Amino acid sequence: MVKQLLRLMTELSSYRWLSRLMGAFSHSRLSRLLIPTFIRTYQIPAAEAEKPSGEYHTLNEFFSRRLKPGMRQVAEGDNAIASPVDALITAMGEIHSGTLMNVKGQNYLLEELLNHSPHQELYKKGYYFVLYLSPTDYHRIHSPLTGRRIESDYIRGRAYPVNEFGMRHMKSVLSRNERLITYIAGTNGEAAVVKVGAMNVSSIRYSDEQADKWLIGDDLAYFEFGSTVVLLLENGTFTPRPGLQEGTKVRMGELLGTQGRPQ
Repeated sequence: MVKQLLRLMTELSSYRWLSRLMGAFSHSRLSRLLIPTFIRTYQIPAAEAEKPSGEYHTLNEFFSRRLKPGMRQVAEGDNAIASPVDALITAMGEIHSGTLMNVKGQNYLLEELLNHSPHQELYKKGYYFVLYLSPTDYHRIHSPLTGRRIESDYIRGRAYPVNEFGMRHMKSVLSRNERLITYIAGTNGEAAVVKVGAMNVSSIRYSDEQADKWLIGDDLAYFEFGSTVVLLLENGTFTPRPGLQEGTKVRMGELLGTQGRPQ
């Protein structure tokens, strides 16, 4: 009964008008008063931010903060694939015939996640990571490889939570929520960075709308509140780093594995 009530409350709170309302408050000058409480509650390492917390004018501005230079080490090498975010790996593995298997007890069809994009053919036997960003985490998204933008696809959707409850008890959250997808072609294969919106997220934004190529670790986009990134790697091109597994906490720039086409 409790679970059903929570599901109903989540359904009701997933509408875009509520997200817009929460977003409007987080952009208001009044919201800056919550920044110290926010830092304490989530034990955010505010010393990593590029500015002192008192210099941020709104809660949203603090949430989408940049880091001081040198706070993250970015993997090197022409075939490196780096984590695009600070996050918890909640699922990872090979994609089987266009299906992401057992993501918090659910299977996801690639065609639904990518909104029936023709790009799905490149990933049907590829590799995936589901990377969950908690409120504690740094919320900017960086390029996982060096490459150029092939396409960008914005998909309107709901704003279900992507936390443990939402992922386990709401149907196909990753495929139903708002998404901004960036397809990046590198030297050794293509990657899709699927940025998934969440409850109370007002938007997902590119750091530079005009950018069409990035070096590995370059600033790509940011969430205006916590969410999830699904990283897809092209069929037959990716080898994960030994020992990496579900439940591992990774930092932006950390090596996830290597990408290379078969010789």
